[in-house]
Amino acid sequence: MLRVEFGLDTFGDVTRDTSAAQVIRNVVEQAVLADRSGVDAFGLGEHHRDDYAISAPEIVLAAIAARTERIRLGTAVTVLSSDDPVRVYERFATLDAVSGGRAEIILGRGSFTESFPLFGYDLADYERLFEEKTELMAELLAEEPVTWSGTVRPPLKGQDVFPKTESGRIRTWIGVGGSPESVVRAARYGFPLVLAIIGGEPARFAPYADLYRRALTELGQQEQPIAVHCPGFVAATDEEAAELLWPHARTLLNRLGRERGWPPITRDRFQADIEEGAWHVGSPETVARKIAATVRALGIQRFDLKYAHGTLPHEHLMTAVGLYGTEVVPRVRALLADAD
Repeated sequence: MLRVEFGLDTFGDVTRDTSAAQVIRNVVEQAVLADRSGVDAFGLGEHHRDDYAISAPEIVLAAIAARTERIRLGTAVTVLSSDDPVRVYERFATLDAVSGGRAEIILGRGSFTESFPLFGYDLADYERLFEEKTELMAELLAEEPVTWSGTVRPPLKGQDVFPKTESGRIRTWIGVGGSPESVVRAARYGFPLVLAIIGGEPARFAPYADLYRRALTELGQQEQPIAVHCPGFVAATDEEAAELLWPHARTLLNRLGRERGWPPITRDRFQADIEEGAWHVGSPETVARKIAATVRALGIQRFDLKYAHGTLPHEHLMTAVGLYGTEVVPRVRALLADAD
């Protein structure tokens, strides 16, 4: 059986009565525990707003690298549209060096748009920025002199970029929210795919996984892994997990709802999302069963749990991280082995 990897993602949600600086220090502690608990990968989201503490994930990842030994360190996601691909490569090649080859990148357009005005980009160029910068990023990752021209940044002519990595390439994914065009783009450039499943039954994303595999074949690309990123939370029992999570998830979802015109979330709706939708919430046994079902339904090679939500306190996040690594992941591996 092909080994499935298991990761944890956080955006560094700012918790009640806690400064952003303390949240960042807490995230480092959570990552150290994830490494010691057997988790395969740890991802940090990039945001530029007051409810998330992490705007420079590479710096936090470097701090984590200094205190961990084996866990892969990446982003969830790097907002490539409002960044410069050359600088993205340089920062992650440096992280790869200090971490002993553990750096990875998930490129994406992000679900928020604050970085566009912050860095002087026009939202009208949303598609063009990501398309051209993805093309350049693919060239840079080959670690050879690059000749490239486009409309969103100055051209490069036989330009080398440093430092080079010891392995010859930084592991780089493209994260998508579920549009067929984005799936095909990932295949066109030969990037592994991350499906961000934040609502609805995970199995409904199977057509996107199938489309990606077909596109790789038709475009003459090598086989690549598929990952999913889903929200969730682990506690000792199903009841405790739901009760601890609900008030904090409600705060988060209602804040986003006010920004995006969604109706307020109800407890019944939230419970339905836990039982039938994208939220992987409950005891280690319950979460393991749901993750195993998601892995089997989509045929994926990696599952990343977004474990921090809204104002959930650090102590509950530490418990969730520890349970995920020491109890959930071994259970999922056993369930998948039994299915073979």
